Amino acid sequence: MGSKKLRRSGVSADLCERLKRHQLETCQDVLSVTQVELSRLAGLSYPAALNLQRLVSKACAPAVITALDLWKRKEELCFSTSLPALDRLLHGGLPRGALTEVTGPSGCGKTQLCMMLSVLATLPKSLGGLDSGVIYIDTESAFSAERLVEMAQSRFPEFFSVKERLLEMAARVHLFRELTCQDVLKRLERLEEDIIACRAGLVILDSVASVVRKEFDTSLPGNLTHRSNFLGQEAAVLKYLSQEFCIPVVLTNQITTHVGEKLHCPQWNQTDASFEEDSGFVTAALGNTWSHSVNTRLIVQYEDSERRQIVIAKSPVAPFAVLSYTIQKEGIRLEENMNPESFSNRGTDPGLQPIRVRTGFIFNLPQAAPSTC
Repeated sequence: MGSKKLRRSGVSADLCERLKRHQLETCQDVLSVTQVELSRLAGLSYPAALNLQRLVSKACAPAVITALDLWKRKEELCFSTSLPALDRLLHGGLPRGALTEVTGPSGCGKTQLCMMLSVLATLPKSLGGLDSGVIYIDTESAFSAERLVEMAQSRFPEFFSVKERLLEMAARVHLFRELTCQDVLKRLERLEEDIIACRAGLVILDSVASVVRKEFDTSLPGNLTHRSNFLGQEAAVLKYLSQEFCIPVVLTNQITTHVGEKLHCPQWNQTDASFEEDSGFVTAALGNTWSHSVNTRLIVQYEDSERRQIVIAKSPVAPFAVLSYTIQKEGIRLEENMNPESFSNRGTDPGLQPIRVRTGFIFNLPQAAPSTC
């Protein structure tokens, strides 16, 4: 891809430095100028400039791979979530070299899942991990180091009983707080270098919607187009990096209200009739175009006051399915005795999949004793 850095394209360090002085740092930069201009800027002969462009073009061209090659590597191309039922449905776990989105209302455990995956990625391969670093881009200031440590100790008590292992795990999770669209773009521009420097095997962006929805008021003329362009640029860079380094990229998304339609959702029961109203329904934010940018979409939603659900709304390998879970000290815990045959195989457009939010919960709170004062 054009955003590939020159120093990873077989270009000598000395030549990279010369080109950098003229703001030519990526393959796209070099291929966007003429041979004559490149010859002048780099101090090369015309034939040498032509050969340089050929070298760069070959380096950034997508590699040809066959279906047989992919099939042979199928076990290497998944990252286990440590949730057996979910891994089984996804044919091994989250896909590497692809974008996975986790979307849902606040409080359903999106960030909890991201932190749990961060712990898993740092584990040795013998324990199902990636034995790698993690790049965690936090746009909502929701990341908690204390919660990360608590989750690691609770989920893998024996392994993390050694303090040095716990410290090493925490040191391998590299947190970047980027609170504006411009900050996120700058981070993505440097992400290729960060992945190499951190030996990252997992990239998390929590959340992709936060800064975009704050800065782009889509009711104003032109803003919807600008927002779509920004999201398209984001998705293109992340897809390239996920494929270039064969790593999973996990994004979180928010929810929005889709107005003006009534949509039947087959996995909801009769008690959910209040959700099917003519006024609209809640669905993933950022629109239908964005839903086509991600390869896998997992929806987290409320089931009742204690339990939540993971809905596999979009996947190239998994059927539409619903799993119940709770959030515990060790992170996400699936309900036991999940019967795969009970999963619904009927879904809808992933961009319009209704999401259940917290509403109408009844809590039996003990009444306070009358005051005697």
